[in-house]
Amino acid sequence: MAGVKTRRGGAVREAIDNFLTYLEVEKGYSDNTIAAYRNDLSGLQAFAEAVLARRTAPSWSNFTRQDMLGYQLDLKERGYVSTTLARKVAAARSFFGFLLGEGVIRVNPTEKMSSPGVGRVLPKPISIEQVRRLLEQPARLDTAEAKRDAVMLELLYASGMRISELVSLNVGDVNTDGEYFVRCFGKGRKGRIIPIYERVARSVQEYIDVDRRKLARDPATIALFLNARGERLTRQGFWQKLKEYTRAAGLDAQISPHTLRHSFATHMLSGGADLRAVQELLGHANIATTQVYTHLTSDHIRRTYQKSHPRAKK
Repeated sequence: MAGVKTRRGGAVREAIDNFLTYLEVEKGYSDNTIAAYRNDLSGLQAFAEAVLARRTAPSWSNFTRQDMLGYQLDLKERGYVSTTLARKVAAARSFFGFLLGEGVIRVNPTEKMSSPGVGRVLPKPISIEQVRRLLEQPARLDTAEAKRDAVMLELLYASGMRISELVSLNVGDVNTDGEYFVRCFGKGRKGRIIPIYERVARSVQEYIDVDRRKLARDPATIALFLNARGERLTRQGFWQKLKEYTRAAGLDAQISPHTLRHSFATHMLSGGADLRAVQELLGHANIATTQVYTHLTSDHIRRTYQKSHPRAKK
């Protein structure tokens, strides 16, 4: 996206569309929330197109802190109340944070800008039983795509990866011999190794040996998960398949790929996993991000307390 001219909104609009897709597919935001982000970013898009069109190499990488200050001033001059102004700036901060993580920009123009915090929304995991029902759905179909989907769902829940990390995997990134693990790259291309259980490792190898060969058109393709055209499956493509399996399982239509990541973290903590270990598995830079899941495991904590504290025992 960076470096592409913004004529008729090209790269500017494309980057915002990619961000909104990220909110839907990876963060699992509702349609209403995404519509709100789209509305809040529409003004930034128009402002950026006007500013960047005057530059020799118009791209988001050339949108500076000074430009961001100019955008804030423009919002004030338009008469927006402080709460609306803060919300629009918060949307811009999230957007530029996404561009930084994707490598589209090297400097975040909103860095160190004061902005009222937006309340954190607690993640909504599904139960272990609901996970089981969801993971069973692809097995009802006997196609190479369904076999691929079964492996992807199982691997997503086994590892807690982001969907962008999952679809970016190449053949060889999952170790299926001896020590079972997956090697992935998260935000900022920071790599990490996640252990997985033997069953999912065996499933990945079987997919590579049998079903991936049916999908591959070009022997030189290194992508692990392929679509029907033999190309790397996109996160949008997987999101659509997940919607179908969600309906087939009779589950909440709001389930997204990120729901399995939430469920992984919650179920690990409920099972007694250390918070720091879960932080490493999820690839969170700050443990405060991981701590949000502790609010969802209060029953487990209460049982552990009752079982462990010497004065709590009857």
